[in-house]
Amino acid sequence: MDDLDRLAALHGIATAYQPAADVTVRVPQATVTAVLGLIGVPAGSPEEVRARRRAAEEEAAARLLPPVLVHWAGGPPPPALAGLPPGTRIRLEPEGAPQEASAWLTGPDGPLPGELPLGIHRITADLPDGRTAEATLVAAPDRAPAAPERAHGLLVQLYSLLSERSWGMGDLGDLAALARWAGRTHGAGFIQVNPLHAAVPGTPTDPSPYRPSSRRFPDPVHLRIEDLPEYADCPAQEALAALAVRGGELSRRVLHEGALIDRDAVWDLKRQALELLYEVPRTPQRAAAYARFREEQGPALDRHAAWCASAAGQEPRERGDFHRWLVWLTDTQLAAAQREAREAGMSVGIVHDLAVGVHPDGSDSLTGPFHARHVSVGAPPDAFNARGQDWGLPPWRPDRLAETGYAPFQALLRGVFRYAGALRIDHVMGLFRLWWIPEGTPPAEGTYVGYDGEAMLAVLVLEAHRAGALVIGEDLGTVEPGVRQALARRGVLGTSVLWFERDWAGGGKPLAPQDWRADCLATTTTHDLPPTAAKLAGGHVELRDELGLLTRPLELEREQDAADTSEWLEVLEGLGLDTKGEEAAVLALYGFLLRTPARLVGVWLPDAVGDRRPQNLPGTWDQYPNWRLPVADAQGRPLTLEALAASPRANALLSAVRAGARPRTAPPGARSD
Repeated sequence: MDDLDRLAALHGIATAYQPAADVTVRVPQATVTAVLGLIGVPAGSPEEVRARRRAAEEEAAARLLPPVLVHWAGGPPPPALAGLPPGTRIRLEPEGAPQEASAWLTGPDGPLPGELPLGIHRITADLPDGRTAEATLVAAPDRAPAAPERAHGLLVQLYSLLSERSWGMGDLGDLAALARWAGRTHGAGFIQVNPLHAAVPGTPTDPSPYRPSSRRFPDPVHLRIEDLPEYADCPAQEALAALAVRGGELSRRVLHEGALIDRDAVWDLKRQALELLYEVPRTPQRAAAYARFREEQGPALDRHAAWCASAAGQEPRERGDFHRWLVWLTDTQLAAAQREAREAGMSVGIVHDLAVGVHPDGSDSLTGPFHARHVSVGAPPDAFNARGQDWGLPPWRPDRLAETGYAPFQALLRGVFRYAGALRIDHVMGLFRLWWIPEGTPPAEGTYVGYDGEAMLAVLVLEAHRAGALVIGEDLGTVEPGVRQALARRGVLGTSVLWFERDWAGGGKPLAPQDWRADCLATTTTHDLPPTAAKLAGGHVELRDELGLLTRPLELEREQDAADTSEWLEVLEGLGLDTKGEEAAVLALYGFLLRTPARLVGVWLPDAVGDRRPQNLPGTWDQYPNWRLPVADAQGRPLTLEALAASPRANALLSAVRAGARPRTAPPGARSD
């Protein structure tokens, strides 16, 4: 191992990686050098690399404790504490506790307490020779809250679900209504939605919910204006009514004229309404609740509000409070949607989605020092994308996260868990490593940068425990060995998509239902994949061909896709499931999922009405209307929430899923990872 390899390894930067067990890819030296520079380690010459390597090794050798330690409830103390010399005294400062409340623990020459209090602590170790070491200690429960024995639910992109009350896109009132219908009529246990994070303003706004301005704070574009208490008390009722009419017109264009969802137009109307409502005097109860929220969120909310004002071309000192107030309003309606879901009988409620990163010009990346500059994350080449992927999202710097004891990550989780029954972690492998692509570098020539996966997982489990919420990891694609096992050990559910569940070690045949893992959310498709009706008909291949996305001849793609689908249909028929006709085949595929031990089974809502259009087509930008399509029927006609709830096809599928979703325990030998 040369100096550059050793220096990179000391900073968690891979100089080679294995996309498959028998394949090793060497990372270009220029990439390694560039990534080192991005985290403040210049490596422009052999002499500089050698000097930096020596300094890093000396620093590591002199460190008495790593920056972050993890203690899992019921387990032994962190090994680093046990390695301290006899006579060491360790001081524990519980999170948020005043200095005088600090507790002393016995050192390695005496037993530590039977159980450390849960939380994120600052510890100080006083060694017998007078030296002192400090570190962050994350004391987490052994596992995240457990999933129900069996629950079924819906997966939906909220913006796509318009009701008769919507202003041009689905909103939080629609989410609450969907929860009431799904819970009370069909016994659903959850509804999973797309990220509802704050977006980056623009002309037009980036419609992707996976490139937000902030992951910590939600976007007020999702507000149901008429449901705000200030609405009834506003003296400008005529102006509000006119705005509501214009909002209805936006919906009419989407639902009846084929227009795309226009987030900018929606926000323009809602902003005008909110400006009017902001002038309404607050009741003492509302004022007190808002003050508590501001105090809880602290300076981070102030920074975000100032950024929002600046991004809107406003003076932050004059308009900052308006944007703080909008965040609070959205938080209250998010919490109300979760209450509605639980009152409708849902065992979990709303499953919120945490995007893997943020926009490079957004609030999170520009108001704090935690994101790397001039680099984005993505994915290396794989079977689905030979060129690799660049997602345009700046990564967190692992060194700065560790220096702060993962405080930004903890604050982010607390913000989302406030109103979540469960949290889906997009690209959950990012807790352990991310594919960094320096600016100007092709995606295929990036490299992996490692994170302290155990520390991040401990913070995640701790905050999930405090919120009483489940955690679901999206673990599709290239997964580092051992990651799925580590997640399962801590109670984080995985994600299993039917078309990908094959016995890859035994010839690639479809995986029998009893061989699926139990600790997962199982579904037939996702927002990035074809709806089930399109997959059955092969229409998605034609769509990708029309857009120039195929890397092989059309006929070969058709043949392989048809063979894949046919193989699955044969499995269904072998189980006695009816596959004659599209509706029957869709029902059979969900019936298959219900025969697996999966604890959660999710129905992609467009599947319930035969919609054939994907919400997002990876590899496209303006060639396809990503993130702007309403839910539609099999003929492509947009449907309101009311029409969907009355749809015989939707009710037949969900009734069948409910009948098959009886609680069942995992059969002997079922996988848990």
